[in-house]
Amino acid sequence: MDTIKPLFTITASVSGGRNGHGETSDGALKVDLSVPKDLGGPGKPNTLTPEHLFATGYAACFGGALDFVAKQHKKDATHAKVDCRVGIGLREAGGFALAANMRVEDKHLPQAELEALVKEAHEKICPYSHATRGNMEVTFEVVGS
Repeated sequence: MDTIKPLFTITASVSGGRNGHGETSDGALKVDLSVPKDLGGPGKPNTLTPEHLFATGYAACFGGALDFVAKQHKKDATHAKVDCRVGIGLREAGGFALAANMRVEDKHLPQAELEALVKEAHEKICPYSHATRGNMEVTFEVVGS
């Protein structure tokens, strides 16, 4: 396991679990949570799931990693759109697991070039990619010009 010296730390607290309320210590994020109907919950309108938050966080983080890698190679990936689709389901061994599909599109970069940047961002830079590697399935769809 890697040891880090944190450059930024945020705390989030949730009361009531998946049917509760969460917020960050700085007050920037406040969310009401609800188990979706697909998982047997009430699926209350205008509520989020942990999967909403994870998908958004991973997409944003990966986009930042891609931009970082592109700049190192004197390329511009600021037009890239990253979609992260997160699914939750039952594990064969019991319990639940997540899977993610990342779709990265940037028509301003040639296909092969974008694929190489995505690979480097995933393998070397993105902390979400490091955290998920070997722990959940993450697949990529890359669409360049």
